[in-house]
Amino acid sequence: MNQAALHRLLTSKEGIKGTHPTEDLFNIRLATNLSLIKTLFFSLYPESLKNKIHFHNLLDSMEQLFELRPDELKTLDLKRIEQGNWYQNERLVGMQLYVDRFNKDLNGLVNKLSYLNNLGINFLHIMPITTRPSGESDGGYAVNNYHEIDPKFGTKADFLALTALARSKNILLMLDFVVNHTSDEFSWAKKAKAGDEKYQNYYYTYPDRTIPDEFEKTLPEIFPESAPGSFTHVPEMDKWVMTCFNSYQWDLNYSNPEVFIEMLGNLVKMANMGIDVVRFDALAFLWKKLGTISQNLPEAHQLISLFRLCLQVIAPGVILLAEAIVAPRNIIKYFGEGILEGNECEVAYNASLMALLWNSIATKQTSLLYKSLMEIPAKPNDATWINYIRCHDDIGLGYDDDFIRDMGWNPNAHRKFLLDYYCQGLEWSPAKGLIFMYNPKNGDGRITGSAASLLGLEKALEEKDKVAINLSIAKILMLHGIILSYGGIPVIYMGDEIGTLNDYSFRTNEEHKNDSRWVNRPVQDWKIVDKLKSKKNHSYKIYSGLKKLIQLRKGLPLLADNNNLVLHPSSNSHVFVFERTRESGGLWVVSNFDEETQFLEVAWLFSIGISFGRNPKDLITKKDLVLNEGRLKLSPYQHLWITID
Repeated sequence: MNQAALHRLLTSKEGIKGTHPTEDLFNIRLATNLSLIKTLFFSLYPESLKNKIHFHNLLDSMEQLFELRPDELKTLDLKRIEQGNWYQNERLVGMQLYVDRFNKDLNGLVNKLSYLNNLGINFLHIMPITTRPSGESDGGYAVNNYHEIDPKFGTKADFLALTALARSKNILLMLDFVVNHTSDEFSWAKKAKAGDEKYQNYYYTYPDRTIPDEFEKTLPEIFPESAPGSFTHVPEMDKWVMTCFNSYQWDLNYSNPEVFIEMLGNLVKMANMGIDVVRFDALAFLWKKLGTISQNLPEAHQLISLFRLCLQVIAPGVILLAEAIVAPRNIIKYFGEGILEGNECEVAYNASLMALLWNSIATKQTSLLYKSLMEIPAKPNDATWINYIRCHDDIGLGYDDDFIRDMGWNPNAHRKFLLDYYCQGLEWSPAKGLIFMYNPKNGDGRITGSAASLLGLEKALEEKDKVAINLSIAKILMLHGIILSYGGIPVIYMGDEIGTLNDYSFRTNEEHKNDSRWVNRPVQDWKIVDKLKSKKNHSYKIYSGLKKLIQLRKGLPLLADNNNLVLHPSSNSHVFVFERTRESGGLWVVSNFDEETQFLEVAWLFSIGISFGRNPKDLITKKDLVLNEGRLKLSPYQHLWITID
């Protein structure tokens, strides 16, 4: 039983709430989590007189932070404890968006909530809106302040009005907590530059290159083209500071307990603005250790769990999302292992599923998809995924090399094929993407581009090829149909619901021209939206198809994430089949990843529970399934949600 389940059990006992339920329950939650919090704290910060003082400061800080939490949010916390795993609900459907690129500012976003509601969106991931440096800021992931709104988006009052309105409409909000680094304009960094040793110790700062050179023997380069190396010399203090991402993003030194305590304060103050889900950005990088790649270290997991357990005491209605775009076997660890199982992050990005789907589109094969998904250990029952096909970022090729070899492919050659397929290296490929951060030293690279352009729509429209246009639409709807029916919270990227193409204007923007990820960060085209009903083109077909799938999802309780997913590998390597199970009949999701017609044998379908004597039906088209010479016929990129009477 994890700590959240224990809290539910305790609060269900009669008479435990007393006269002041929120204060009483804070003390109960603290008492329940205290032993684990203490164990984690002193495992990271070895017991000493100084660290004992820090630990007592942590406890005092938690009480003060709880007192600052608004009463309305404290009441919501109690409601969510009683609800249990509310984030596993089948009615949740999300969208990720940039406020300014979606509709100018926060007030503009408020004005478009009806559009989102009409589509069926009730979970919003709002990209960074806090203050950041002028000029390049890594899309807002260089943070000047954790709870002040950048004037370009509006005011803090505007944001609080948005969160209040969202609560009234049962819309959940997610913001990023940039937990690994701050900008070089953050107040701590400014004090460090001015010579304050206390704040220099909040970062990894060194007087010469001796230790940085040792670190760089094993640290991988994150942005080898635009920001090679992992340290930057800062003339103001004549020291080298660790900057694993960009020179203006200073890595926080979590081996200093004061940093953890202060960052917990920043986390809670952000949550107190009305956030429901906190996206922990770049959390795999949190702990640095010489002689390692300083990613996915055990101490990083302990630190994340310490954040989670403290937040759970103060604001138990707020949950954490792990932004860990790492190898499949490492992703599952961010839910917690051993004593920390279920006590780390409640939600994680299903980056493996995302990357594997793109692999299957390029290869038209599902073997690697099946093998990789079946080898990943089952997640804890109290955890769930964010499922997505595109986001603001690039598509990494972090497949397991052993699995690629099992397919009979060479890992390096296969990755080169994928880069060529998606980044215009193959004349016959329908995809129009760009390469991101290619490293000639090892051939590594990532893929950027909008979903529609990567799935062939841009090229098909240019060539006015009606067949190719329809195939692209089918691919777009198929991939979204998979994430809407797979176990977890589906999140659609802004613009994908109308088939938005690549935006090449970044090439003329001084701040963006060296970052090809901006090709898939377009401005929302409201003229297209306005014409959806009158102009029934590709945008209309994608939007209406997605809307239908979203409505279907919300009416199917078995799509709540109760670890009720079963993969069904078939003899046809072009077809992906999984089942969402329940006691009396389930839902089978069938997808053809080939541009050619494919077939599934009736005997195999019967073996997984689809009996043609029980009137199988496709919920999407509401048509009965018909056999073709004893086989189920699947058109190119056809996608089915099958139920039986």
